Amino acid sequence: MSKRIVIALGGNALGSNLEEQMKAVKNTAVAIADLIEEGNEIVIAHGNGPQVGMIQNAMTELRRSNPEKYVQSPLSVCVAMSQGYIGYDLQNALREELLDRGIQKDCATMLTQVEVSPDDPAFKNPTKPIGSFMTKEEADELVREKGYKVIEDSGRGYRRVVASPKPVSIVEIDTIKALVESNHVVIACGGGGIPVFKTGGHHLKGAAAVIDKDFAAEKLAEQLNADCLIILTAVEKVAIHFGTPEQEALSELTPELAEKYIEEGEFPAGSMLPKVQAAVAFTQSGEGRTSLITLLEKAKDGIAGKTGTLIHQ
Repeated sequence: MSKRIVIALGGNALGSNLEEQMKAVKNTAVAIADLIEEGNEIVIAHGNGPQVGMIQNAMTELRRSNPEKYVQSPLSVCVAMSQGYIGYDLQNALREELLDRGIQKDCATMLTQVEVSPDDPAFKNPTKPIGSFMTKEEADELVREKGYKVIEDSGRGYRRVVASPKPVSIVEIDTIKALVESNHVVIACGGGGIPVFKTGGHHLKGAAAVIDKDFAAEKLAEQLNADCLIILTAVEKVAIHFGTPEQEALSELTPELAEKYIEEGEFPAGSMLPKVQAAVAFTQSGEGRTSLITLLEKAKDGIAGKTGTLIHQ
């Protein structure tokens, strides 16, 4: 039976530079096309770590070359740029793969803004390093001129840090729904979305933040009334006691068991923890909703119940 599925693509599905991305999206397109061929409605969210870093570093170097002519590009603008160029490659690779299979289905990239709350506690303790390394003098100048938060990073120099707040709402959700319902494959919430505040009236203002792409994909799946959230990563199954002789792969998890493992510290904060948390949140958000965590190339088998970690009530 066909399903409405939101897929969260990890960095391994996109590569870390222009050349790698061109190759990676072709393999990614095959895995996604397998799900579309089964009759499923697919919406894709993705990360942008290497890509947005590359864009921001380029903008920083441009400013350094001529500070009187160029200003520092806001992080929200860099995220928007990364959404556009990742989406461009991904939608074209998907379009080609689908046409090769005789599937007439359009692909579209939606530049997506995601509302965050200015009261989110993450803004009081920004921890996400972004951009290139700076000297102390350069860092002090940005603190003085822009009010940026900076940290000294392991003796390698100084870097700006920003908050990583939770998503509140997808701004373009109605447009995404309309595209899905008109037979489009939609790429949305790239890099976790462009973080914005509502500042009164109808105005949206870019926030100096990075939204975790798994949490953004979960919110997108919720608001789309999806049946399933698939989080694609670098391992076939979630494991406990990872990296030890007692390592155990998990074929399924209930929210209660997942919470127990989270409390026991089984999932590292920088990798598996947000994936499990997002999967649990979606599963608990409505009756009959399930989440799956697995490898990109195992997505079709995972939906069929042959592999991956299924999170269900």
